[in-house]
Amino acid sequence: MSESGVPVGVFDSGVGGLSVLRAMRSLLPAQDLLYFGDQAHVPYGPRSLAEVRAFSEEITRFLLRRGAKLIVVACNTASAAALQHLRLTFPQVPFVGMEPAVKPAAETSRTHRVGVLATPATFQGALYASVVERFASGTTIFQDTLPGLVNEIEAGRLEGAETRRILEKALRPMLAEQIDTVVLGCTHYPFVIPLIQEIVGPAVQVIDPAPAIARQTRRLLEQHGWLAQNEANGFLSFVTSGPVSPFAKILTRLLGESAPVEGVRWNSSNLPD
Repeated sequence: MSESGVPVGVFDSGVGGLSVLRAMRSLLPAQDLLYFGDQAHVPYGPRSLAEVRAFSEEITRFLLRRGAKLIVVACNTASAAALQHLRLTFPQVPFVGMEPAVKPAAETSRTHRVGVLATPATFQGALYASVVERFASGTTIFQDTLPGLVNEIEAGRLEGAETRRILEKALRPMLAEQIDTVVLGCTHYPFVIPLIQEIVGPAVQVIDPAPAIARQTRRLLEQHGWLAQNEANGFLSFVTSGPVSPFAKILTRLLGESAPVEGVRWNSSNLPD
């Protein structure tokens, strides 16, 4: 435990939120971080908003029981489905959620033609519609849900033939429409940025939201006096609702460091203490 004694809870449907955790680890190396990957239910994208909301509430309760005082919803689908509900349900807890980076894309696009890659639930959510309405009125948005990509990334196939096929199918039509910016609206997708960049070329910018989420987390920690000040690295711990061994293996690959991984099992709609 760091000198601040305040761990940050982070959760996602699987390993995607590790892209956010990676940015947080870089910006907040002294902070204790507790990550929950709900691999029993991955992917969240095709699920109903009500179902994702229920998962998110129970995972939040689990992280709070484990000592977290600030929660990062490192999942676009869960943010779209549950962020407002979580803030109403846990008014004493600061939350940081994911918002598709449509605003910076619209502001920096030269062609005013932007591609957004996200899950069906994210596109269906009121949050996405609100962001587009507020910030992208003069921008043409092209959307794709990349069916199957989350599963490929969960399996660690970041450069596989199927991963490339899914990305090419989504991006080639967008390139034909002269997009110059790609927004990653799912926390899994930053792990395939090298492949995306290879497909779209150097003239197209790819926006990874993770650094902005890390900066917002730091702001809230400073605001509450919870920012760890010690020089040593903070403690990392991981929990998965799926098999431990595959998670531990891909964790090392995606994060670049290893840490303890605990397995838990859902009991109906509840998680153990």
